[in-house]
Amino acid sequence: MSTAESPLAIETSGLVKVFGDKRAVDGIDLAVSTGSVYGVLGPNGAGKTTAVKMLATLLRPDAGEARVFGHDVLRDADAVRSRVSLTGQYASVDEDLTGTENLVLLARLLGHAKSAARERTGQLLDAFGLSDAADRQVKNYSGGMRRRIDIAASILNTPDLLFLDEPTTGLDPRSRNQVWDIVRAVVAQGTTVLLTTQYLEEADQLAGRIAVIDHGRVIAEGTPGQLKSSVGAGSVHVRLRDPEQRQEASSLLAQHLGTRVQLDSDPFALTARITDSGDECGAAVRASRALGELAEHGITVDDFALGQPSLDEVFLALTDSNNQLSKQDTSGTSRQGAAV
Repeated sequence: MSTAESPLAIETSGLVKVFGDKRAVDGIDLAVSTGSVYGVLGPNGAGKTTAVKMLATLLRPDAGEARVFGHDVLRDADAVRSRVSLTGQYASVDEDLTGTENLVLLARLLGHAKSAARERTGQLLDAFGLSDAADRQVKNYSGGMRRRIDIAASILNTPDLLFLDEPTTGLDPRSRNQVWDIVRAVVAQGTTVLLTTQYLEEADQLAGRIAVIDHGRVIAEGTPGQLKSSVGAGSVHVRLRDPEQRQEASSLLAQHLGTRVQLDSDPFALTARITDSGDECGAAVRASRALGELAEHGITVDDFALGQPSLDEVFLALTDSNNQLSKQDTSGTSRQGAAV
């Protein structure tokens, strides 16, 4: 792909979209390098899909600027559309057609000759592991197969930029891994991918840089490593023998470490973030002392691990902080989005 007109695949400044009295996107600034996977992470309603639709020229921004490979999304919309493809949250193929029929039809609409359309269809069905299901109606595909055929439809003509809007929502772990492999293969061929997701592991696995969006604003941006280091020196993950003692353990760890403790989905487990105390004690020493405190109170720990914060912890820390600041906004206190 040519990047002569701009070294960036995406560049936005103060991008805004308003629906009624709700600012769905509230001044987003992005800079996405070509040939990369850029993750946009945020909860439901954060503004991720709205931002993608503006970049793909499906929605008109109310304020700010956005460029795709140097082309303005408003003034040069046709040029933008010729460079991008979008896979939304829901399958866009015809469920009453077979996999082959869907891809051949779309390829013909994109201008491929009949023989070329069938050749390209065969290549994609084989590459996406769908050859055995090629003659089955898509309505009989599994969720993972539907996502794969949907992505295949998006790259019939290899795009310079592919928007993937929560591509693995609702998929089982095996299907999710298959989609991840497809994303990596697409990027290896030179396509830039902007990936929106609610899955922290997905962003960690695929994205070179991540923007965390909440309430329509970018509240943090950086590499996964930078985001993790921004919220603390480390985390201690504890698994208790008796789940009835978890609340007491949580209180003790919060008191001893002076930090928030997360109760994990596992009723035996909890996680505490270890912040930089500014003294000579490292994270390992502080974690060891905290575990000793649990033992002194008769709380048995079956397993523990000390490591860098996960993106889950980063996400919770950033959005919790942002929600607190948003409450201040409503009382007249101004703020700006954080950045890493």
